[in-house]
Amino acid sequence: MSLDLAPLAETPAASASAAVVSAAAEVPVYLARLNPEQRAAVEHRSDSPLLIIAAPGSGKTNTLAHRVAHLVLNGADPRRILLLTFSRRAAAEMGRRVERIVDQALGISTGAGRAALQWSGTFHAIGARLLREYAETLGLSPAFTICDRGDAADLMHVVRHDLGLSEQASRFPKKETCLSIYSRVVNTQAPLEEVLKRWFPRYTMWVDALRALFAGYVEAKQKQQVLDYDDLLLYWAQALTEPAIAQDMGARFDHILVDEYQDTNALQASILLALRPDGRGLTVVGDDAQSIYAFRGATVRNILDFPAHFEPPAHQVTLSQNYRSTQPILQAANAVIGLAAERYTKDLWSERTSAEKPGVVVVNDEATRPATWSSACSNVAKRAWP
Repeated sequence: MSLDLAPLAETPAASASAAVVSAAAEVPVYLARLNPEQRAAVEHRSDSPLLIIAAPGSGKTNTLAHRVAHLVLNGADPRRILLLTFSRRAAAEMGRRVERIVDQALGISTGAGRAALQWSGTFHAIGARLLREYAETLGLSPAFTICDRGDAADLMHVVRHDLGLSEQASRFPKKETCLSIYSRVVNTQAPLEEVLKRWFPRYTMWVDALRALFAGYVEAKQKQQVLDYDDLLLYWAQALTEPAIAQDMGARFDHILVDEYQDTNALQASILLALRPDGRGLTVVGDDAQSIYAFRGATVRNILDFPAHFEPPAHQVTLSQNYRSTQPILQAANAVIGLAAERYTKDLWSERTSAEKPGVVVVNDEATRPATWSSACSNVAKRAWP
């Protein structure tokens, strides 16, 4: 059965008026349960960029889903919304939530909220789709193959062996390590020398050999019409350096929303800014205090520097009310966050009170951590259920 998206995509007046409104406060029912900060983020006008700093347990996913639904209910074509998430699972969950909010607001079950979000997924998945559509312009075959991490490492090994690097007297890095070094160079856009010095110091002696290896690896992929996961971002970013492609690709979307922005890398940030250089219709969500993927090439600078990319700077909304923890835990978290040399100011708080303060568990080393953690949890459980 085909789904007619026209009512949602092309008649803003009908869709907006169809949403049930609370007579008491003139607030749409679907927004009534949001706190003031969440509502401010959801209702922000799309003519300027928006940065949502979402502290832990602050209802980030719920807020982002409501913003997408709010856009759709106010006339945005869901087929022209680009939603970039950290995982496929997150994209699917976001779609379900948007569908539920839209259906509840309209008072009917359309299923259109999720079905119409055709451009929802990870950076890599969306990049792969766009690269296939622009393949001929980019000199790629539309039928290019995407190799997974294991296949990429095997191809790296073949090139490594052909160059005679696997037979060196001094230990040359294994294929998995070579791929990790290559991936770090691509995603951070840092020179090979810098990457080796900072993250792989034991292999700095192999800088010239690694450079030759990576050149051979790229050539082998091109001959086989194969792209690895890193290439999906690299080719996408490179395509957007062509003004005509950047303009055409960016014009496909009226709204671009990005989740977990603190865990994006330099390539992903360059893609986003190339798609929307003026920031119009752009929303990013994240928390500088939760940036944990530096080991994958992510940089907290993306979220810290985001407002300054635009003139005037991006509008900022901070979600500081926590629905998960008690106030003593949040006070401890505020104290730790406050030690950061550079950060967004936030004061986490909760309506949940507790007389019990959080404890500090000291672990001597990695080997004793499981036993220490288990003992600490057991003690907490005994106090809760004597």
